[in-house]
Amino acid sequence: MSNRIVIDPVTRIEGHLRIEAVIENGVVKDAFSAGTMVRGIEKILKGRDPRDAWAFTERVCGVCTTVHALASVRSVENALGITVPKNAELVRNLMFCAQYVQDHVVHFYHLHALDWVDVVSMLKANPVEAAKIAQSISPWEKNTPGHFAAVQSRLKKYVESGQLGIFANGYWGHKAYKLPPEVNLLAVSHYLDALEWQKEIVKIHSIFGGKNPHPNYLVGGVPCSFNLEEVNAINTERLNHIGSLIKDAITFVEQVYIPDLLAIAGFYKDWASIGGGLQNYLAYGDLPTKGYGDVGSFLLPRGAILGRNLNEVHEVNGKNVEEIKEYISHSWYKYGAGDGVGLHPFAGETEFNYTGPKPPYEQLNVEGKYSWLKTPRWKEHPMEVGPLSRMLVAYAKGNTDVKELVGAVLKKLDVPITALFSTLGRTAARGVETQVVAHWMKNFYDELITNLKGGETRTFTRDKWEPASWPATAEGVGMTEAPRGALAHWVRIKDGIIDNYQLVVPSTWNASPRDAKGQRSAYEEALIGTPVANPEQPVEILRTIHSFDPCLACAVHIYDPKGEQVHQVQFY
Repeated sequence: MSNRIVIDPVTRIEGHLRIEAVIENGVVKDAFSAGTMVRGIEKILKGRDPRDAWAFTERVCGVCTTVHALASVRSVENALGITVPKNAELVRNLMFCAQYVQDHVVHFYHLHALDWVDVVSMLKANPVEAAKIAQSISPWEKNTPGHFAAVQSRLKKYVESGQLGIFANGYWGHKAYKLPPEVNLLAVSHYLDALEWQKEIVKIHSIFGGKNPHPNYLVGGVPCSFNLEEVNAINTERLNHIGSLIKDAITFVEQVYIPDLLAIAGFYKDWASIGGGLQNYLAYGDLPTKGYGDVGSFLLPRGAILGRNLNEVHEVNGKNVEEIKEYISHSWYKYGAGDGVGLHPFAGETEFNYTGPKPPYEQLNVEGKYSWLKTPRWKEHPMEVGPLSRMLVAYAKGNTDVKELVGAVLKKLDVPITALFSTLGRTAARGVETQVVAHWMKNFYDELITNLKGGETRTFTRDKWEPASWPATAEGVGMTEAPRGALAHWVRIKDGIIDNYQLVVPSTWNASPRDAKGQRSAYEEALIGTPVANPEQPVEILRTIHSFDPCLACAVHIYDPKGEQVHQVQFY
């Protein structure tokens, strides 16, 4: 028996996501992913000063803000041949790392963990036993019976009043939940602790970039100055504060996030064989140590893996017009040369062509156009991007920090390396990345302090910054890694202004519709084979989708095959 369900919207970093899944005998047999919000930032940028582009592109999202600004300034610097000073590179790396650590922790606790953690179950827990479990896996100072009892009491009042607040309307009691009450209590307690902690680490953005979530950037460097004794500059006091924030971040990651991740994963090892999806992985890499132009110096390496072959990593070149192309066979756009062609972003077009029914609609016309996302391909291959891709490329390229941690996680969970190719592996890879990035952040901080103490305070170069020094036409690409995956901006500058600007963001790779060959992209492919015990409460589908780290909407609506609403959930 076949049943087609609709989850709309599942929001994410650049808009709203609609998932339609065909379920047969309790298993997803087919799936369709649709972006239901048009972006159009490319049209807004045309004709503007390329040095201002970062301020617009950064606001394409309220989550991955700093990396969009970074990709933007890099695209302009690449087009004009600008090299930033070492201190600017270090500051950019520190801001990059701070976002990763904060974003990954927030994703685990506040966006993904509740797919695995039954909040209501924690009311049955014994706080003393919960504390014993917590203390057996971590020395975190709040792992005490008193703290867990206080959290339990606090939540109990909400439940008894019928007001679960941020935990309302979950699928509590669903048979897919496996954690004992004490582990649920531990996880919910740390959920609340993470809410308090995460607002501190982003102060690094405010110190270096003036504000958060949209810190300032600058073509040619960073918009901050250092003077260890000057109150109006980044001085010793502020640098010490940054050092303290980094230290606290490492503590939280290693004493709370990672132990919780491993503890919860231990109850769901069956998910090490669910949600693998595509066998191709793409990473642009980042965190240069010898300048952005030296790709070989990246701590997060660049490369592509095909067919899960970890013995070979292919080179990736964002300027090669034969590598990355975007297709629109199933997207609400049109190309001058027709729907069948693929365009490299330098030649990219953003012309809307909505041919679908007016929302709300029963089901997508999946035989035609059904998404506002284009469909990118690398050398005609659909690719998964994100933490799993980054960690696989780093592992395959022999990064010792990554290899050691991946090995430790696999040993702890007692699963083979093939377990990485799954929903569970995708979530574990994010944890591994958080831990290595937190320590790299400390190394960048130490290097910056050494430079400043040695008298090197330069953060900006005016070389080639004025339009009078620019060529008549120039093209550049800025490649980076958003927490959710490979991100790049392409710019064409003509007569001092933007002639064309294109973004290909992580969700474009992962959440895009099929291509003309019928090849699914990452979301659609990963859902194939996912078990669904109750179509009216498809927590299993959400587990796999959330493992890619999309942002969540305030509501989920589910419809039966006739288009009639059968369930509505104000989701968390």
